[in-house]
Amino acid sequence: MGLTRRQFVSTLALGATAPWAAQVQAQTLQARILAGFPAGGSIDTTARLIAEAWRGRYAGNVLVEQKVGAGGRIAIAALKEAVPDGLTLLLSPASMFTIYPHVFRRLAYAPTDVVPVTSVCEYTCGFGVGPMVPASVTNLAQFVEWAKANPKQSAYGSPAAGAMPHFLGNQFERAAGITLTHVPYRGAAPGMQELMGGQIASGMFALGDFLPYLAGGKVRLLGVTDTKRSRFTPEVPTFPEQGFQSIIGVESFGLFVPAKTPAAVIDRIFDLARLALREKAVTEGMAKFAFEPVVSQSTEQYTRQLSRERERWAPIVKASGFSSDD
Repeated sequence: MGLTRRQFVSTLALGATAPWAAQVQAQTLQARILAGFPAGGSIDTTARLIAEAWRGRYAGNVLVEQKVGAGGRIAIAALKEAVPDGLTLLLSPASMFTIYPHVFRRLAYAPTDVVPVTSVCEYTCGFGVGPMVPASVTNLAQFVEWAKANPKQSAYGSPAAGAMPHFLGNQFERAAGITLTHVPYRGAAPGMQELMGGQIASGMFALGDFLPYLAGGKVRLLGVTDTKRSRFTPEVPTFPEQGFQSIIGVESFGLFVPAKTPAAVIDRIFDLARLALREKAVTEGMAKFAFEPVVSQSTEQYTRQLSRERERWAPIVKASGFSSDD
């Protein structure tokens, strides 16, 4: 016998008891995790890792549903309109709620339309150069000197205009006193191809986007945007280590539910996220993207973290002069 939606919400409040597990495994209702980016990408893959870990624990089946478009904003708008019963969740980059409100003049959602439950992973960005830049350039200071001597060739790619890597590159440009033309791509893949092909000098992308290409030598990573070195590239110094103290950007992927979702449901999702990140299949799957599994201390802590990040990015976006009506 399947559970009704109301019974599902009530059941969540009971906790992980044996009768609860038996009920959930027998139910016919499906939960879905919305993903605002295409299948096969990091958001979709991470959502599928979580969904697999949750099957039979959270719902009889947990599906990943793509709501692709508008840089992830369509999925957020869909979550906003969903019934707040715990059967519809969203996995999203936190920057949709910390940076986008400062970028887009018209958003179909406000940060208060959703409830941040927890982060599930974090990752840093990297700044790399390709064959257009001489092999003698191996650190940020040397790149700055090259850029000053070659202003017409000095450009950096990013996965999208208005994304975190875009603004990190702009920060670097202003802090270094150089001019870097921003070249936005539709995702990291075409940007990395042009970086390796020598069509563009440099790029600011998620660290994981660089990993498959470092061994071949066509791409050289000059710095990472964190306060500590990444375990995935321990030989690469951070921006602060190289004198750029303000160039820090760490993105998180978080789980979100619609506003007015019952507290018992939110607590259950939080607990199951923590359990999922203890599974080897999940952590190993995340490592392929250079993601660090990170569960927030609490839902309230993650909410405060996003609020602080939203405040921090406001002057950075404003200083860039970039905004969009899209």
